[in-house]
Amino acid sequence: MPNSTAPPPPLPPRPPRGTLQLPAVRPVALTAPLHWLALGGRDLWRCGAPSLLHGLLLALFGALLLLVARERFWLLAGAFSGFLVVAPVLATSLYALSRALERGEPADWRTIAKTWTRWQYSRFAVHGGYWSLVRFGVLLSLAGTGWVLTSAALITLLAPQPVHTPLDFVHHVVLAPGGHLFELWLTLGALMAAPLFASSVIAMPLLLDRRVDVLQAVLTSWQTVLSNPGAMALWAALIMGLTLLGMATALLGLIVVLPWLGHASWHAYRALVDASTLPERQPPEGVR
Repeated sequence: MPNSTAPPPPLPPRPPRGTLQLPAVRPVALTAPLHWLALGGRDLWRCGAPSLLHGLLLALFGALLLLVARERFWLLAGAFSGFLVVAPVLATSLYALSRALERGEPADWRTIAKTWTRWQYSRFAVHGGYWSLVRFGVLLSLAGTGWVLTSAALITLLAPQPVHTPLDFVHHVVLAPGGHLFELWLTLGALMAAPLFASSVIAMPLLLDRRVDVLQAVLTSWQTVLSNPGAMALWAALIMGLTLLGMATALLGLIVVLPWLGHASWHAYRALVDASTLPERQPPEGVR
């Protein structure tokens, strides 16, 4: 009969100081993102209220942005695109719910509470601990704020007429004759969005799941994108397209779209990264 009081297996040894241990990246098929969406939809159905409440809160935040900047579309355009930059941080609870489902654990309100409370007591806070998630979230928030300010300055300074409404944006930015303002705005947005997507698409789920620091997570995310350029380009297009579709339904569609994408992003991470060589991020026993 096995000894039930046997000590748990030791954690994998840390790499020598000054070296980075990156997990292996798996190649995936071009159509893999469609499978991730299917798995994300399954998790959304199984989690129910906790996931949908997450989507509702994010949709309400979008409605607040719309209310504050309804007469300043130059600001609204940057704010909504900046919102997409910090979306990986806002979806942390959704990753935790999918992780619990995968492990056969309860995926409920307690899972969300533990996500934001218990892990901060980790003994490994210095080396890839809870604060790695916080630091990465702050970096993405700063990047999103920088884009909002850049977008607003670009439109207000270069638009031939004041831009207050969506119709103004179409007339004076999108259809501005000879000014190429819209092309410049899109180019700058793409130059910011592409590296941020490459840095964050895998980083946040990895930070949640494994005891790694920010640099390890970001480098793994870049390695994933470079190893699967076609699939990741499709994944970025699906994220953008579904989010725009949710916005086009007076933001109501975001209640479903955002948690759906959050759960699917967890499955993207699990399909793309073999993190078995890295120590798991687990809260210490006894902390409630």
